[in-house]
Amino acid sequence: MRSDAIIWAAVAVVFSFLFIPIIVIVLYAFSTAPIPAWPIAAFTLHWFADTWADQAVRQALLLSLEVASVATVTAMILGTLAAMAVARMQSGAKEVVSFIAVLPIALPGILTGMALAAYFAFWGINLSYWTIVAGHATFCVVIVYNNVVARLRRMSHSLTDASADLGADAFRTFRLIQLPMMASAIGAGALLAFALSFDEVIVTTFTAGAQNTLPLWIFGAIRLGQQLPEVNVVVFAIILFTAIPVLLAQKLIGESGKVVR
Repeated sequence: MRSDAIIWAAVAVVFSFLFIPIIVIVLYAFSTAPIPAWPIAAFTLHWFADTWADQAVRQALLLSLEVASVATVTAMILGTLAAMAVARMQSGAKEVVSFIAVLPIALPGILTGMALAAYFAFWGINLSYWTIVAGHATFCVVIVYNNVVARLRRMSHSLTDASADLGADAFRTFRLIQLPMMASAIGAGALLAFALSFDEVIVTTFTAGAQNTLPLWIFGAIRLGQQLPEVNVVVFAIILFTAIPVLLAQKLIGESGKVVR
């Protein structure tokens, strides 16, 4: 019993360290003071209206949503195809290819960003909306790939073999057998990829040029010490917004454990 108490105490300390600063930022979003200060004297919703009226915030939000959506769709297609290709490999190169596929998520974001910036500069590609999408897709693909390849490893091949024996071609087997069985894993990967893309800042810094996504807007405002109440409101909104796909992904991942054998 004493060991259980020690474990729970350690867990409480870790979670407090992680979440108390977030709770404080959320409270600051409702503070009447233009500069964050503790204790909070009074609460208001005034900053929420000001933040929504800020054109720069709305443009950054729209850009973040567009980039995250396109990067997620790209990741769903490429990540699923890559996972299916690796799952079918029988040679010793399978592990090497799998390692290369997950490498972008293992590398520090600053290295990925610098590499992408150097690549775009080498080919004379101007930084734009599409360079941000390309940068985000590099790590979003890995998220979908990891989910799908894990599902494929647990899937029974009996249904696909039976489909082939009954005369179905590869595409028909994929559409009617494999895709429904992988759907929850693909969906979970897509939701996590969207959340990761929406609040990504390091790679975006090297690929955005003069454009501002919402995380870049936050970074710039904090660095200059401007619009801090609006920053707190935006951070609060991002926490709520990204929590939704993460919770949905967790639910889908739980369902993906129910594999047809």
